[in-house]
Amino acid sequence: MPNFKLPLSGDVAQTINPWTAVFSPYGGQFGLININLGRSSAPQVEEDVLSDVGSYGKQLGRIGDALAVLLAHFQPQCELTAKEEKAIADLKAMLEEIDAIKRRHHRPATAP
Repeated sequence: MPNFKLPLSGDVAQTINPWTAVFSPYGGQFGLININLGRSSAPQVEEDVLSDVGSYGKQLGRIGDALAVLLAHFQPQCELTAKEEKAIADLKAMLEEIDAIKRRHHRPATAP
């Protein structure tokens, strides 16, 4: 059966429970869009980092870009195990996939 979607009808799953919003021990949520990112030991710090530094995607993107530079200059002092080689190959493949998506959206890409 073909997958048919109307305009503005992307994949969305949301549970709406008015009792949870009103009687939640953690307080209700107020606003047009509320995102619960899970438990955090320092939610205020996390919120400030997201608003002042960058989204999780931006943070991970910068880490990925730095890892690509390190991989380009990586020369191990001893032979890597098969598991270690696979981990590096998997990371390189993931970074290349991410860069392909970035290029598709006309964003700078730095794949190894």
